Amino acid sequence: MSLLLRTYRLATRVLEPLAPHVLAYRARKGKEDPARIEERLGHAAAGRPAGALVWMHAISVGESLSLLPVIALLAERRPDLSVLVTTGTLTSARMMAQRLPKGVIHQYAPVDTPGAVSGFLDHWRPSLGLFVESELWPNLILEAQDRGIPLMLASARITEHSARGWKKRPAAARMLLEAFACILPQDDASAGRIAELGGRTDGRVNLKLVGAPLPFDRKAFDRLSEAIGDRPVVVLASTHEGEEAALVQRLQALDPLPFLIVVPRHPERAGTIEADMAALGLTVAVRSRGEMPGADTDVYLADTLNEMGLFLRLAEVVVLGGAFGPLIGRAPVGGHNPLEPARLARATLTGPDMSNWSIAGTMADAGGLEIITDLSRLAPRVAALLADPDQARQLGRQAEQAAAGADGGLEVLWQAMAPLLPPAGGRR
Repeated sequence: MSLLLRTYRLATRVLEPLAPHVLAYRARKGKEDPARIEERLGHAAAGRPAGALVWMHAISVGESLSLLPVIALLAERRPDLSVLVTTGTLTSARMMAQRLPKGVIHQYAPVDTPGAVSGFLDHWRPSLGLFVESELWPNLILEAQDRGIPLMLASARITEHSARGWKKRPAAARMLLEAFACILPQDDASAGRIAELGGRTDGRVNLKLVGAPLPFDRKAFDRLSEAIGDRPVVVLASTHEGEEAALVQRLQALDPLPFLIVVPRHPERAGTIEADMAALGLTVAVRSRGEMPGADTDVYLADTLNEMGLFLRLAEVVVLGGAFGPLIGRAPVGGHNPLEPARLARATLTGPDMSNWSIAGTMADAGGLEIITDLSRLAPRVAALLADPDQARQLGRQAEQAAAGADGGLEVLWQAMAPLLPPAGGRR
């Protein structure tokens, strides 16, 4: 083992008694679920089902949602297996509570200390571990390897910045990557960086490109549609701090102002967003309070989870957030999934920072996604699309065609996963 990893494992063992206090502090700050802190310490809140169990791990919302097609495929082809999903954030846990199929267990991932990791693995005894994107926690990975648990890293993504950091620790990087029986990068750039760090890569898999149109509640759609009336609807989807005020302020140049639905990426920011909208002189209705839009409502603040499919279906135009950081002086986020509005044939505009989504360039080239590089262009472009529904529908159709051509490699993942699973009827 490299000196760095030995030092890390020793340090986390020494500092482990502080973990409950750190988690309690984070809970007071709203960053942990106080009722489920024990899970983070490796103490399970659910019993382990009998038989073989597949463990899937993702850190945040997008990565967690990308597991849903894998879970569905596993249920179809290996219904004898139980599934455990672990995530690391409050928002992802809440989303999984609503989206996971019946029988699939959700737990918070253990913090990466020896005791928490051991407690977690002692209880769950997974037959296979599937990690998504770039979750390289040394204690968790190496302890699973020591126990003979085969591990996969799917949709593996290593940024240039991360690669530079790991290159300073080549022995540690190589050892962690070699712990995986299979690594499936999401693109050629990540594959090259993983290879440079000593990892062996197989096929390409990007689970975020897999999926069906987002679900929605028909009754909720009808109620909202009736309340909105014939006003044109612009949805600001998956927005981040600073984006709501900047985007809405630009859209206020439109006369009349379209009906705006703001769907923040992190609903807990609703209070700040509501205050920002009020400061702009706009009337706001808040969904989490059960408020319905009235004739005088300018902005509907959709601060709930698992309803994006509802709001996108109401939109004439979608402005996809998480991509406008460079234009408003905020840190880059990397954008959000352009396939979600595309699968619903919605005309979509986004910002220049789509670095997390290589598919965005393909969609833009196909005319199915428009990149706004100057905020002064936002209002005129939205106005043009609202004034010309045929143009908006054409943009939406081109987006839908681009989405239909996206192949996330789910079958590639299955072909790599199947040999690592225990035999049907086995107990491993």
